[in-house]
Amino acid sequence: MLLGAFLFVSWWKRRSIRRIGDPALVEKLFTGYSRKLFTLKFILVFIAFFFGAVGLANLQKGSRMEKITRKGVDVIVALDVSKSMLATDVKPDRLTRAKQMINRLMEKLDNDRIGLVVFAGNAYLQMPLTVDYSAARMFLSTVTPDMIPTQGTEIAEAIKISNDAFNKKERKHKTLIIISDGEDHDEGAINAAKKAFEDGVVINTIGVGSTNGSPLPDPETGSFKKDREGNTVISKLNEEELRSLAAAGRGMYQHRTMQKMWLAHWPQKSTAWSKKLLVKIYLRTTTVTSSISSAFA
Repeated sequence: MLLGAFLFVSWWKRRSIRRIGDPALVEKLFTGYSRKLFTLKFILVFIAFFFGAVGLANLQKGSRMEKITRKGVDVIVALDVSKSMLATDVKPDRLTRAKQMINRLMEKLDNDRIGLVVFAGNAYLQMPLTVDYSAARMFLSTVTPDMIPTQGTEIAEAIKISNDAFNKKERKHKTLIIISDGEDHDEGAINAAKKAFEDGVVINTIGVGSTNGSPLPDPETGSFKKDREGNTVISKLNEEELRSLAAAGRGMYQHRTMQKMWLAHWPQKSTAWSKKLLVKIYLRTTTVTSSISSAFA
């Protein structure tokens, strides 16, 4: 279209000059006019218009499949939000310290996806796997015991939901971290852990609380919870249950101090890739163990 306009204007100018008189004489009368300069201006305008049209067209290449090498691991944290996590045997309470630990873990993640499952009497996928750590921190900040009114510790359901949240096509680079006091656990948790490991999920557990226990605060009365006989309810850390879960999932159990990664106690039947994954997790989390342990001091 521009080329047609240029040819038409050029033809119209030549015809007008011929009508006035001798073309050479007429051009001398028009000071500052240059046919070459007019042509150059048109070429510049044409180039600008051409590249502007190409930019607006937003030309793209066709899509193609490309195989890439995955370098990160998928980590799902299953966080216990039952009322027992409000016990104050670790200050200010178990749940707050667990959330602080998860935040510190996210600070050390690099190209790893993290997801969050919350559980008490039921379990829910609070946040699917993502590398958006800012969004993960936002989701974590909203976690409270009130979000699941049904009380209990449905670890089995939490494991099943976590397992479903992983990519089923991958058989490695997947780990589940269960953070709980282990109280009121369900009997199907061990079988769920074994099933998850068969799907390629290594299960690690972290115990929050103390084996001596602590009374549970009762927001309604402002005192401590009582049982039917009027005795104060004491919540204790169930380390045996959490150790059993870690063993079933070929992972490791750690108490709140997290001063050791129990690599020497891995089951001999653990597959090579699961050991490799645990070594990777160990190496990548060693730098934060001191800061995490200080949070539980």
